[in-house]
Amino acid sequence: MITLPTAIEEIITSCEVCSVGMVDQENMPYTLPFNFGFENNTVYLHSAPVGRKIDILIHKPDVCIAFSTAHELYLQSEQVACSYGMKYKSVLVKGKVEFVEDFDEKIRILNVIMKQYTRRDDFTYSSPAVKNVAVMKVVAKSIEAKAFGY
Repeated sequence: MITLPTAIEEIITSCEVCSVGMVDQENMPYTLPFNFGFENNTVYLHSAPVGRKIDILIHKPDVCIAFSTAHELYLQSEQVACSYGMKYKSVLVKGKVEFVEDFDEKIRILNVIMKQYTRRDDFTYSSPAVKNVAVMKVVAKSIEAKAFGY
């Protein structure tokens, strides 16, 4: 297990997407990939303001967010299938989705997300763009991290 906050943040920020697991109204799992930002033990997400995921998250905001990176195949013997394995680094963040409605806070969060992909956080946004996007935050209730094979 990894417990150092800097090591956990390094794993998360090295990922291109995260997978958000939720439970739908029929108590069935539902998982989708998201672009994200991460800051101060909080995962930030954005999406279209309508759709199945939004309906689910409004009614059942508990989520588990999975990050996985540094995948590398290793083996002990080319002829023995069971000697193959996969190195990886992963983080699980559990918490509740909170929808952000404040206009200025949405801009701040959108810039946190943009920084994940561009290393910049100084973008401008049109008013209609900000009003027509769902911005969510998940404050981590728990974080589990693991590196296998490293």
